Amino acid sequence: MTPSPTGPTGPGSTDVPDVVTFDDVRDAARRLAGVAHRTPVLRSRTLDALAGAEVHLKCENFQRVGAFKFRGAYNALSRLSPNQLARGVVAYSSGNHAQAVALAARELGSHAVIVMPEDSPKSKTDATAGYGAEIVRYDRYTGDRVALGRQLAEERGLALIPPYEHPHIIAGQGTAALELIEETGPLDALLAPVGGGGLMAGSATAATALVPGIRMIGVEPEAGDDTLRSLAAGHPVTIPVPHTIADGQAIATPGELTFAVNRRLLDSVVLVSDDEIRAAMKFAFERLKIVTEPSGASALAALLAGRVTPLPARIGVIISGGNVGLERFLELLG
Repeated sequence: MTPSPTGPTGPGSTDVPDVVTFDDVRDAARRLAGVAHRTPVLRSRTLDALAGAEVHLKCENFQRVGAFKFRGAYNALSRLSPNQLARGVVAYSSGNHAQAVALAARELGSHAVIVMPEDSPKSKTDATAGYGAEIVRYDRYTGDRVALGRQLAEERGLALIPPYEHPHIIAGQGTAALELIEETGPLDALLAPVGGGGLMAGSATAATALVPGIRMIGVEPEAGDDTLRSLAAGHPVTIPVPHTIADGQAIATPGELTFAVNRRLLDSVVLVSDDEIRAAMKFAFERLKIVTEPSGASALAALLAGRVTPLPARIGVIISGGNVGLERFLELLG
């Protein structure tokens, strides 16, 4: 765990301009009403007993495309002009943002080109193609997905929809925390996985506005601790592309926009091992009766592994997604 940031980069700092505001999150919620699912909040006495706290699980594995990413993607695409929608959009993603952009484009009468790693889970690539997207593959360990996405945008006249480096993406993701707190009332802390940082940046924007003093706790896989290192350094730090089962969190560096928000609003970041993520996936399946992908289970893993100290009385946990195929699920837990 890293201590709460202090000084000019800590919570409440005013030296960084707002990338996204609470009003932006509320506006995104209005735009998503009737389009995105208002996902359930689950409770479990068994989980409360194991955690030693009152736990509220925001289950984005029940969101459209099986992950929170649809919120940001639709919010961003819905603001494009009719002319731009007619030309199409391009995005880069390991899987969930890919599906979200593909579905949002289809819903809005547009077409999506998606840059995806060659080793993306088959279930995610199949779903992305199933929503009608064109898939362009690359090697995540040697290729540059951002450069490839920009090249395609320029050559084809497409609108580039990044997975987290966009105010409308961040605002859309924040609607998950908005819904959670509207349903549960004030919470003492909120745990969410951190990859590029969009979910946490949006969630922190919403949660800290609704509940002043709430502890915002990010969770990263041990192999992908770029945000933890960046908070300690006070600026974005780049690490080698992580090798972790949490493919949605296999990010080498935080986004600049998302880091500007997270270094201001996060209280801490904790790390979990791949084995702890597996244990959380197993617990969710056997005791909660829900399927989670590795990234989706990382925040729950942190709670079950005792990474959150001191333990708050009432805590929210975002289960960010459930996109894992049967073969991969069995491989991970077998």
